[in-house]
Amino acid sequence: MSGSGGLFAAWHVSVGPLVLTDVVIMTWVIMSVIAALSWWVTRRLRAEPGRWQTVLEGAYEAMFGAVAEVVPKRAPMIFPFIASLWIFVLVANLAGIIPGVRAPTSSLSTTAGLALLVFLSVHWYGIRVQGLRRYLAHYLDPNPLLLPFTVLAEITRTLAMAIRLFGNMMSLGLTAALILLVAGFLAPIPILMLHIVEALVQAYIFGMLALIYIAGGLEVQELHTLKE
Repeated sequence: MSGSGGLFAAWHVSVGPLVLTDVVIMTWVIMSVIAALSWWVTRRLRAEPGRWQTVLEGAYEAMFGAVAEVVPKRAPMIFPFIASLWIFVLVANLAGIIPGVRAPTSSLSTTAGLALLVFLSVHWYGIRVQGLRRYLAHYLDPNPLLLPFTVLAEITRTLAMAIRLFGNMMSLGLTAALILLVAGFLAPIPILMLHIVEALVQAYIFGMLALIYIAGGLEVQELHTLKE
């Protein structure tokens, strides 16, 4: 294992020919922590909620309400995926607060993977709702000549999602590093608050974009069905 100090210290672990970078390891740590906490919380629910259960139920209702406003009929189906995106991206963003830890979302490979999941989910939900034949048929509507442009639009918006989250989180980290370099540790609290607010905003935006893309695909399918 090799490493160097600094806010964006990069290190890796080599297991034979397999090289695990700090981003990969941190991503798996975050997923493991989220999974363990989810398991622990869901087995301690009570009919009369305590303080923490009230907070968690409030967060659940807020996320479900946001999804239901966009896709009221399909909210129960889509909510688990969107909520998982929100939680993972938020925790991954906040990981950058830990000294010496690089936020996974400040790596283009992580954001590209998340954007790819959104790209695949759009088609998954479309096929699940309408079936493979009807789903593929909408790409030829209203004119088959528009097929290349439709495919190109879906690819470019996926790339835009990946680059947008990566650019925002990377710039946030660099800004914090520059401020600390110039001002030392005179302004750690404002920087910390900035990071938390930006982490919340970027997680929310990424999840909403995914939700809008999925909802757009489902709406197109339903309109296509009505025409038939």
